[in-house]
Amino acid sequence: MNASQIVEAILFASEAPLKTDEIVRADESLDEDIVERAIAELRAFYDQTERSFELLEVAEGYQILTRPAFASYLERFDTVPRPSRLSGPALEALAIIAYRQPIGRIEVEYIRGVSSAGVIRSLQDRGLVEVVGRAEGLGRPLLYGTTQRFLEHFGFASLEELPRPEELPVVLRERVPLGLDDDEDEEEAPGQLELQGGDDGGGTEEEEPAAATSADG
Repeated sequence: MNASQIVEAILFASEAPLKTDEIVRADESLDEDIVERAIAELRAFYDQTERSFELLEVAEGYQILTRPAFASYLERFDTVPRPSRLSGPALEALAIIAYRQPIGRIEVEYIRGVSSAGVIRSLQDRGLVEVVGRAEGLGRPLLYGTTQRFLEHFGFASLEELPRPEELPVVLRERVPLGLDDDEDEEEAPGQLELQGGDDGGGTEEEEPAAATSADG
């Protein structure tokens, strides 16, 4: 078997993106240069032959995924996995965290205008957001940032692929430093901001199109 076949078999079977140094472990004949060349050959071959799947760089690794154009066909089958879609409030909070990280809950709430403890917990439960440190100052509040799972979920190779700041609303472009109240504790339950229409714990979930389905599905 040649290197391209080995690499293809590994990526085809993997449910998550794999880095070149991980693929190398499959066989003693492989090294990172050989793997990179094999990946380039496979990507070119899939494009030239108009296959229904493609080899993409995702979350600093590589993964074989179904092309978005075939999503409507996959949606007719219950056996094709469909990742759940984030609610509007969850996407809103996630966007703020992605562009402003590391960022504390109080600042997220200031930007959104509603309590965000519940929605941040929901994003943590999904593995899209994690605690990345603590801020200096009173109470040393927790700071949040995105995870590798975030990159995988949205198909980004890295955070560099996020839309440019000039394409975003001013609230995400410009950072407004905020202080904490003396009695604010990051570890506590949602703050005292009044919600519009009930608790903002992440909202209902829908299903995403199956465009990002692994080729082994």
